[in-house]
Amino acid sequence: MNIPVKLIGTLALTFLLFSCGQNAEKKHLTTSEKIDSVMQTIPDFSGVLLVADKGKPIYHQAFGYRNFETKEPNDTTTIFELASVSKQFTAAIIQMLHEKGALAYDDTMDKYLKGIPYPNITIRHLLTHTSGLPDYQAIMDEHWDKSKVANNTDIIEYLIKFHPPKSFEPEEKYEYSNTGYVLLASIAEKASGRDFIEMCREEIFKPLSMTSTNIRTLSEKASIINFALGHIYVKEAQRYVRADSFPSSNYTIWLGNRKGPGRISSTTTDLLKWDQALYTQKILNDSSKLQAFSPMKLKNDSISNYGFGWDLSNHPVLGKTVSHTGDNPGYKTVIVRFIEKNKTIVILNNNAHKDFRTLTNTLIALVAHE
Repeated sequence: MNIPVKLIGTLALTFLLFSCGQNAEKKHLTTSEKIDSVMQTIPDFSGVLLVADKGKPIYHQAFGYRNFETKEPNDTTTIFELASVSKQFTAAIIQMLHEKGALAYDDTMDKYLKGIPYPNITIRHLLTHTSGLPDYQAIMDEHWDKSKVANNTDIIEYLIKFHPPKSFEPEEKYEYSNTGYVLLASIAEKASGRDFIEMCREEIFKPLSMTSTNIRTLSEKASIINFALGHIYVKEAQRYVRADSFPSSNYTIWLGNRKGPGRISSTTTDLLKWDQALYTQKILNDSSKLQAFSPMKLKNDSISNYGFGWDLSNHPVLGKTVSHTGDNPGYKTVIVRFIEKNKTIVILNNNAHKDFRTLTNTLIALVAHE
């Protein structure tokens, strides 16, 4: 989803009133000091914040706990679920295969996924959420044996078997759909003859020395000491409880082997490495990046501001902005890149904080007025 940079909520107003007070000293606070002042207004926030200018962190702090039960604190090396922030990596794998001539953006998906009952949907439609495909989770929730862990093959099998109807015809409109990114990962495997996870590791994570980043199984995550668990606030108990203790969150377990729409876990430092690599040609050439950061024109000539794995917007001060949010039970994540200024914001949160979006917009406002 796009991040509305003009949205100013309670937290932002609190900060603006604070920073615009009559005390002259406050007018000379550094950006780092201003962010510290903001964070004092939300003492229950749990996660890591990174703000960088031309690849150099000007603010990098951890808050709260990776485990609220044991009170083990987060630090700046803590690993978080990225949720849908993962989609930009899936899109990059597809673009790398395009650069090698292994696929074309306007190939229909049935060229790679035999038997799938949705004709005339292209790789481009999947990348830009303009395919009209329904979300796979409803079908899996209704029919899947939840004692088993589903993977992409299972999801595709159920799409073929139950054939849920499209929401609209391709290119009629934008509608966010995780289904498209499951299919993109499987298309990447068919086009390359390689495993999608192995491609992410060998083509992106290792070359960029993203040493804390991976697509991990549930058991692998559990074995990492510095992995932040997702938490949800329970009003009745007046405390944060592990998100995976709620039945409504158990889809992360029985869909735990899916590839493409999520599942990457990482750190703020590794995401800054990724961010900076996108100013070079280490991963994608200039043509690919231009395509990734370009809007999609729909059939009615309107524009959808979602490129290849990125939300697109234009900030009045900072210029062209590419971003993405993520939302899993107990987690909220965002990366915001002001690509004309080489400024970056990364927030990884593991207690699904109610002020997350307002915090994001407050940081954007601060970066704009450095």
